[in-house]
Amino acid sequence: MAKKLTWEVAIEKVLSESDKALHYSEIADIISSEGLRSVGATPAASVAAVLSKSLSLGDSPYVRLGRGLYALRDRIDANDTADSASNGAAGSDDTGALKSFGMFWRRSEVIWAGKPKLLGRQSSGASDVNFAEQVGVYLLHDRERAIYVGRAADTLFARLKAHTADRLSGRWDRFSWFGLREVTEDAKLSDPATAWSHEVVIETLEALLIESLEPPLNRKRGDNLAAIEYLQSANPDLEKIKKRRIMEELMDRAGLGD
Repeated sequence: MAKKLTWEVAIEKVLSESDKALHYSEIADIISSEGLRSVGATPAASVAAVLSKSLSLGDSPYVRLGRGLYALRDRIDANDTADSASNGAAGSDDTGALKSFGMFWRRSEVIWAGKPKLLGRQSSGASDVNFAEQVGVYLLHDRERAIYVGRAADTLFARLKAHTADRLSGRWDRFSWFGLREVTEDAKLSDPATAWSHEVVIETLEALLIESLEPPLNRKRGDNLAAIEYLQSANPDLEKIKKRRIMEELMDRAGLGD
């Protein structure tokens, strides 16, 4: 029954049970983790769209209290003040160049031969998205230590695959990436914007450095970080490969191999 909730009802339920304002991506995570409804590939974008539409129509039950932060109007304290742009689009201030990113994805959970796949999802209940054709920048890690920074102007998968056979092949086991192509509702990647203002470029560089380096004295993520983090999903074909290898080993031991 819970999964039949509309986005509006699910959002109001989450906000009514919270004692603080929540970012729209947090609202989406809670809806997904509690199974309140099916969320598709872009739950954060769906929540932002619902909030945006409601605020634009006026007499909305929601109020914006800061960049991306929302609460129910009848639950805010007298000391809280609504954002001056609360009647605008929920995501109108999220104009950073970065649209999606993944942190410390495992090299071992990717099949580097065959059809390119770099699978990730926003949360446990969301649909998988293939980021193989993402463009942007990436880091190679030896465990938690970043050992290489590169750019993927063609495709992310192609650049990473090249590093499985070059001089860096034996030196990395994880990778992080920051992409310019946004995920659409049907789990596809849109074309990146062709140009940004210098303010957006500066904010994006700051956000990328804070997110990747995690400096201890920075109290928050970079301003205007509109990017949504995606958690890695292992390629489902890996399990088939493991089973096939086990069968081959058993056959060899039994003397049934070629």
